[in-house]
This record gives sequence, structure tokens and C-alpha cells, in this order.
Amino acid sequence: MSARRVLVLNGPNLGRLGSREPDVYGSTSYTGLVERCVEVGRGLGMAVEVRETNDEGEMIRWLHEAADERLPVVLNPGAFTHYSYGMRDAAAQRTAPLIEVHISNPHGREEFRHTSVVASVASGTIAGFGIGSYLLALHALADELGD
Repeated sequence: MSARRVLVLNGPNLGRLGSREPDVYGSTSYTGLVERCVEVGRGLGMAVEVRETNDEGEMIRWLHEAADERLPVVLNPGAFTHYSYGMRDAAAQRTAPLIEVHISNPHGREEFRHTSVVASVASGTIAGFGIGSYLLALHALADELGD
């Protein structure tokens, strides 16, 4: 049996993990995040593909791809979380589970970060556990998919 394909999609500035505000986002590099997601996914029978973009249109295209191919998604929208209705509408078209993740706890930060336009169309949200948020999301997907 082949591994279930899963997309882990990251929005703006997440490619700068490890150097961007380590007191908020931790010291793990983006490469380290990718390696951990792929490794944990493999252990769960998933073929995890991790992507990052600073471009809203590209994120929307990836969400369309996921919907068209019925791919589960772990989504860290970054700053798009708070205002991208286009991304939210693309996420709403999902045909498989979609879990929103955040490295930090948005509710413990600036007030503008308290609103997620994605949360209402996601299967669930995991936040505040550093890169562990992604790993928890992959486990939740495995449970939800029954893999």
C-alpha cells in the first residue's frame, strides 16, 4: 500500500524559521521543520510534501490543487491567517481534512492576530506548541483519516 500524500503548506516568512524572532518561533530552521514533518509523516504512513510561499496567489493555487486531488492539508497561513479571504475561500473548497496550525499562540499575542479567517473552514486548529503544532496536526490527520 502506498503512503497517503499530505501537503504541509506554509505562508509568508515561515521560510525564515530559526532566524526570525527565535523567542517567538523557536530556533528550529525551516529545513529542520521540513525534516521533522517528513520523518513523522513517514512513521504515520504519509508522504508529506512541505511547501512555503510569500505569495498569496500561489497559496490559493496550492489549496485548489489539494481540493482537486482530495489531499489532506496542514496549513500554517502565517500573516494570511488574519486577512486573506481569497485563501479562506480556497480552503473552504477542501475535499479532505485541513488542519490550521500556528507555531505561537495567536491569542497570546497582538490583538490583530486573534482573528483567523481560516478557522471556520478548517477541520481544527492547533497552536502554541512550536513546531510540535505541525507534528500534532499530522497525528490528528492520521487519526481522522483512519490510516
